[in-house]
Amino acid sequence: MNDLELRVPPPVLALCLALLMWFASSLVPPVVVPFGVRVGIALALVVIGQSISISGMVSFRRARTTINPIKPSAASSLVTSGVYRYTRNPMYLGLSVTLTGWAVFLSNPLALLAAPLFVLYINRFQINPEERVLSSLFGAEYAAYKEKVRRWL
Repeated sequence: MNDLELRVPPPVLALCLALLMWFASSLVPPVVVPFGVRVGIALALVVIGQSISISGMVSFRRARTTINPIKPSAASSLVTSGVYRYTRNPMYLGLSVTLTGWAVFLSNPLALLAAPLFVLYINRFQINPEERVLSSLFGAEYAAYKEKVRRWL
């Protein structure tokens, strides 16, 4: 199972899950929700999710460190400002909120399973290995940051 660590870029995983959600929505009848309500909630979630992700990327760019999730060892600095004051993983949080928005749009109970599956996978195969690397790179500074800021929210 360790072979999956840091192998699948989280945006690729999210896209694959979004496609599976779309397929799954054809297998189970949708929950009847008025179209305008469904679209409004979905759009709000997608905008919020993407805003969180983009703000995380902007913080990384400002710090001039890598945003490549497959190579956390290339990190040149520990980013703790901006959105990183509230969550240690805004890019992944944003993707999970975006997937939730897509599930709301699809209005399908089976599709709603994708966001929790994304979180479980990302915790195990992306965040845990990243945290090991960041601990080795930034030591006590990263340990102190982990004490102050939660992984998700």
